[in-house]
Amino acid sequence: MLVEKRAMRFSFLGSAAFVAAELVSFFMTGAHTILMDCIFDGMDLILIGPFLVLIPFLYRPETERHPYGYSQFESLFIILKYSALLVVCAATIVDNIRLIQSGGHLVNAGDVAAFEFFVMAGCLTVVLALHRLSKKYSSQIIQSELYAWKLDTVTSCGIAIAFLLQIVMEHTSLAWLAPYMDPAVAIALTCLLLAEPIKEICENVKELLLFSAPSETVDHVREIAAPEVAKYGAEITFLEVVQTGRKTWIEIYVREKSDTVSVHQLAEATRSIREKLSGDFDQYCVEVVPDVDAAPAGSKPYQASLPEQEAV
Repeated sequence: MLVEKRAMRFSFLGSAAFVAAELVSFFMTGAHTILMDCIFDGMDLILIGPFLVLIPFLYRPETERHPYGYSQFESLFIILKYSALLVVCAATIVDNIRLIQSGGHLVNAGDVAAFEFFVMAGCLTVVLALHRLSKKYSSQIIQSELYAWKLDTVTSCGIAIAFLLQIVMEHTSLAWLAPYMDPAVAIALTCLLLAEPIKEICENVKELLLFSAPSETVDHVREIAAPEVAKYGAEITFLEVVQTGRKTWIEIYVREKSDTVSVHQLAEATRSIREKLSGDFDQYCVEVVPDVDAAPAGSKPYQASLPEQEAV
């Protein structure tokens, strides 16, 4: 938790510094491309603050009142964050289309290019720092922040190159395109930023509604769990993998023909599966449960109680 808080605070301070610099640069150059960057980073900055308050709740244990803990709050937070960014992106595209229709506007391409190269260097520094922290502890939020900073690095480089091209164009027959360069680059930048919010919203809505994890994840868990329960003569009758926020819940229902599986064997299978999945999930819970309903006809019901929950 301390590493995650440190990473988020570092990202917060970095975003605050860049928002201030971009705001000043926008008023000096009038570049809508820089304004787009400022708005995007500003929205991210506003949403980091509440998440710093949310982090301690994500580590609270599950209770009868909150059987999934507070993991769904993370999914809800990410949905709100990216939904806000989508609204900003849509408004920016509309604004710049209107600017193009009105004849565009000229900006000092050299100043914009120089500023974007400066931003690129700063973003790259933050990326390297966050990457180092993510090696100690990686969460969905840290990864989303890391992605955002990587995207800022790439887009800043692209914007700088685009405005360097404008300088070249001003001395050619394409000089008439110069007034449209700033709004066109702003629209292209915005469209590039749309993919990630849409993807994250779709994934986190599924997690918020407790939909099953992707089939690839379920198949991976099955490949690991099946041999472990087979050691005790059991087979998997039903497998449930639910991801919500950073937490993954895995329930494995098993049946054994001779009906002699013991609590100790179920606990051993649970522990072994949990250890083999340790590198695949951030926080996760594994339960191996005897499937009473699937017991063969005529056999006596299981006498074993459920094994204790194994959680990380």
